[in-house]
Amino acid sequence: MKIALAQINPLIGDFEGNLHQMLRAAEQARSDGADIIIYPELTTCGYPPRDFLDFDDFIRLAETTIEQLAQAAYGIAMVVGSPSRNPRIEGKDLFNSAYFLADGQVQHVQHKALLPTYDVFDEYRYFEPASEFNVVTYKGLRFALTICEDIWNVGNENPLYTTCPLDEMRAQHPDVIINISASPFNYAHSHGRIHVAKANVQRYGIPMFYVNQVGAQTELIFDGGSLVISPDGQVYDELPYFQQCVRTYELSKVMSGRGSSEQPKHKYHLIHDALLLGLRDYFSKLGLRRAIVGLSGGIDSAVTAVLAVRALGPENVLALLMPSPFSSQHSVDDARQLAENLGISYKIIPISNVYDACLELLTPHFKGRPFDITEENLQARIRAIVLMAFSNKFGYILLNTSNKSEAAVGYGTLYGDMCGGLSVLGDVYKTEVYELAKYINKDGEVIPHNTIVKPPSAELRPNQKDSDSLPPYEVLDQILYQYIDRSQSPKDILDMGFNPSLVRRVLRMVNINEFKRHQAPPILRISGKAFGVGRRMPIVGKYLG
Repeated sequence: MKIALAQINPLIGDFEGNLHQMLRAAEQARSDGADIIIYPELTTCGYPPRDFLDFDDFIRLAETTIEQLAQAAYGIAMVVGSPSRNPRIEGKDLFNSAYFLADGQVQHVQHKALLPTYDVFDEYRYFEPASEFNVVTYKGLRFALTICEDIWNVGNENPLYTTCPLDEMRAQHPDVIINISASPFNYAHSHGRIHVAKANVQRYGIPMFYVNQVGAQTELIFDGGSLVISPDGQVYDELPYFQQCVRTYELSKVMSGRGSSEQPKHKYHLIHDALLLGLRDYFSKLGLRRAIVGLSGGIDSAVTAVLAVRALGPENVLALLMPSPFSSQHSVDDARQLAENLGISYKIIPISNVYDACLELLTPHFKGRPFDITEENLQARIRAIVLMAFSNKFGYILLNTSNKSEAAVGYGTLYGDMCGGLSVLGDVYKTEVYELAKYINKDGEVIPHNTIVKPPSAELRPNQKDSDSLPPYEVLDQILYQYIDRSQSPKDILDMGFNPSLVRRVLRMVNINEFKRHQAPPILRISGKAFGVGRRMPIVGKYLG
């Protein structure tokens, strides 16, 4: 028996394109002698389809895709994820299902039982959980079909759920576990995924073939990293991260337990490659090609520009340098040097005259009031006007360069430096941005050394530094991580030894700036808790413990 894993990159709603990918993968697997090929969760329609599932025609197209795949399932069986209709009036209208196709027919359908409804997941909004569990027999072997979250309740130890699908199938003596997944990336998730897969195999004593989707769907990035676990509970093979891959395995060799090593998991290597995939798929899946970036000479815009070039090619990236009266010459020089290092086109468009014109317009109305954040924000908004003008005129997509620390505390100008079609670094804390820059420079200087070592500054007033308004990022990011990523209470954070007045100030900034984040572009998710669909907070509220 030979089993193939098809780690492919579907596009939501592209039934024809997804079918073509699956058929092409099946041909490769068939040429390798595979008896079964396994595709990811909801492959026919792409994951997550969200409210497209409310369209009857969307479900009809998924059903048609299953019919077409079944007709191609001669000489090779297929395990395919797709939505299916619930024939009962009671409950939700749909199931999240795994289809077993062979000999031109649907041989078996197993529905997903454990429906995640937390963080970025909202599956109970759409799907009815399975209540029946049966293995499918093919060529003398019994296969337990599971879908993503179904393996995340090993022995009923997960308090979110009351059912363990594999325990339900245990009495039927399955020979092999199959799991089809669409498991989003975060830089720490792969370790947990392997741990859970191993725990299932150790509990049931049979091998597991786990296939995960690869590719990005707006903010969600899927890393692949599909797994084969041998019966001894060890990783037999782990497929590449962030790459499509079809690989075939001889079951008898998997049973022997002599496998290959896992993929490396260096944090900043993973983040770097995840952001590249997120950028590349956002543009390609929307039929876009060119990006524009405002280069300030600072670390955030520098890292964003590098990632854009590596994802899209230097010929598809334009940088605008827009010095104001408060921009230092070294910042302009750093930005120019970066553009030349990357081989991208750039334009220097000073905004001093426009800024002066705005001041002249507003001064009679602001008479007697001192220079403050109003005049600072004017500069950021003028830059946004220029960037968006280039975007409209020449068809560029503006990349937002704000980091997670700034987004958290509102250290950004609404309709200014918060503009953009996609936020590249919005889930990367400032201290992580510096580490990412060092990773980018590991084989030679790409980002100018001065950009990395100089004190961060928005340069919107004379001699301004971020530390004038914010605590040092080394401290700020620790507090933010505990509050945002780990959902620790103010009291919990205070108990860690942080200054009480600082904690109250930081958390207040986070809470009162929720309205800004609701108006921000989608953020590429690389952590376990990103701003956006995975963190739903009220705009109006009061919580400081």
